Amino acid sequence: MLHALKKFIPRSFLQFYHASLGYVACIVYGNPSHNMIVIGVTGTNGKSSTVQFIAQLLTDLGEKVGYTSTAGFSIAGNAVENRMKMTMPGRFALQAMLRDMKRAGCTYVIVETSSQGLAQYRHVGINYDMVVFTNLTPEHIESHGGFEKYKEAKGMLFSHLTARAHKTIEGKRIPKQILVHSDDAHAAYFANFPADAHVAFGWQHYAGKGVYAQEISQDADGARVEVQDIPVYWHLSARFSRLNALAAVATVHSCGFALVDVLVASEKLRDVAGRFERILVGQPFAVIVDYAYEPYALQALFASLPPHTGKVIGVHGSAGGGRDKARRPLIGAIAAEHEDVVIVTNEDPYDEDPQSIIDAVVAGAKEKGKKEGEDLFVIADRADAIRFALTHAQLGDVVLITGKGSEPVMAVAGGKTIPWDDRQVVRNVLSSLGYGA
Repeated sequence: MLHALKKFIPRSFLQFYHASLGYVACIVYGNPSHNMIVIGVTGTNGKSSTVQFIAQLLTDLGEKVGYTSTAGFSIAGNAVENRMKMTMPGRFALQAMLRDMKRAGCTYVIVETSSQGLAQYRHVGINYDMVVFTNLTPEHIESHGGFEKYKEAKGMLFSHLTARAHKTIEGKRIPKQILVHSDDAHAAYFANFPADAHVAFGWQHYAGKGVYAQEISQDADGARVEVQDIPVYWHLSARFSRLNALAAVATVHSCGFALVDVLVASEKLRDVAGRFERILVGQPFAVIVDYAYEPYALQALFASLPPHTGKVIGVHGSAGGGRDKARRPLIGAIAAEHEDVVIVTNEDPYDEDPQSIIDAVVAGAKEKGKKEGEDLFVIADRADAIRFALTHAQLGDVVLITGKGSEPVMAVAGGKTIPWDDRQVVRNVLSSLGYGA
């Protein structure tokens, strides 16, 4: 009923309503962000990993840290599952978490800040000190009404940065800083917002203040990288994970920590759960579970595949709930271009007909030449689809399972969620096949 009524409520009133709730929540919970250094991370891809990498580095450097992200929450090292199916919790839930972080003695807080959260003004009660831009690719286009509006929604975080007063913590004035991935085509837009300092990071070197790196060599476990001519080894299998690590290094260095100390800590970083996570229980083929749910992330995943001598078998779906219907056939097409066998299944249907979502993904795969029953299979039940992929995998193959990563639930009709974990399903199937016993 409320969703239907929103169509008749002026947009300006809805904006006022959302913003007012944000400020009220801040007051109710005592403006907790005022006493901690708050780092906001936004972009299309890599946000959750960057958040967790920043948290790992700061913790290793002796700080108490809290964070909120799609992949989970943490309060001074105490992890909490994100079962909300939301990147940013609602205003009151978010402010309550910030209060709990303050009470736990956290000195730093990292908030994964989504465009949809920004559009609903969940950020207004938070006084950010640093904002980090990872990248921008077409996503949430339908909900925002176009790519430019999506970009502008991201920009709200950057304009908000200097709209709130500077903090003084332990006698030190905290600067307002913007960090931007300089290799991204939209970097200049975000770098042009006002701040006390602008810091770039990336694989290419540009004039100005920044943290830049180049990859020297790569093996199955990671890569040797030079950051500002300082060599380090990062145990991160995917190149996109290493870019997220570079974003985290630049951020923590900008917090005032010596670069060499940050880089020493960075060698302890490991892939985040559900992000290019390899399941190894003795099977003779690779299994990778990854959160990639949109075309750009899927392309980046294929670019990071480990060396293999056999087939690439993929299990894919797409989210319902009206989320970017245009990307569904693109997912099927990209999978078909890179995989020997494509398996299309259910993901998070919400209130949509799961089969209609599957059909759209299948259509994209067929356009690229896949034939159902030969190298394209439709298995609606996700557990059955994963089992099919694993039972047909052979020596040297790679099995990719995308779309959910480490998410602990699946969103179904009626606003309900059911317990789910791709990684556990994989382990259960492999165990039934005699691996890891």
